[in-house]
Amino acid sequence: MTDRRGNAGDKLRVGWREWVRLTDLGVAAIKAKIDTGARTSALHAFAIEPFRRSGALWVRFEVHPLQRSSTVKIKCEAPAIDERSVRNSGGLVERRYIVETRLMLGDRTWPIELALTNRDQMGFRMLLGRTALEGRALIEPGRSFLAGHRPPRQRQWLAWVALEPSKALP
Repeated sequence: MTDRRGNAGDKLRVGWREWVRLTDLGVAAIKAKIDTGARTSALHAFAIEPFRRSGALWVRFEVHPLQRSSTVKIKCEAPAIDERSVRNSGGLVERRYIVETRLMLGDRTWPIELALTNRDQMGFRMLLGRTALEGRALIEPGRSFLAGHRPPRQRQWLAWVALEPSKALP
């Protein structure tokens, strides 16, 4: 396969939605929508609390990784690398904390920036924006889950998460 510049790629082929892992945050699996219209990637987060650790700004927050479910909560902490004004899907500008984490998509891992925001009413708990994928992936918008397997159903998912040292809470 080649990209539009004619470069044969070792680029990852991805569909319009993919299962990903956020290694540093302890999120073993979350379904992400690939959104080339979004510059910044976004993660559904709630109970966001900024705090200081050794003088640096950090954020503590929780994540519901399953769509349309609040059964699983994962408690996270990460250094805030920035606080930015981001235009939301409704066109309004919001201030959001930005954290960096390693993304695992398929068999590849790399660091990405994530804006923390409440996406509870949105269809996907995570958006993977174009900056995170630039130079790494070729997107096939008519296909889904090209980069990895789908985790088991919710009941099995809870057991699957337990296999990894995760911060998932019932």
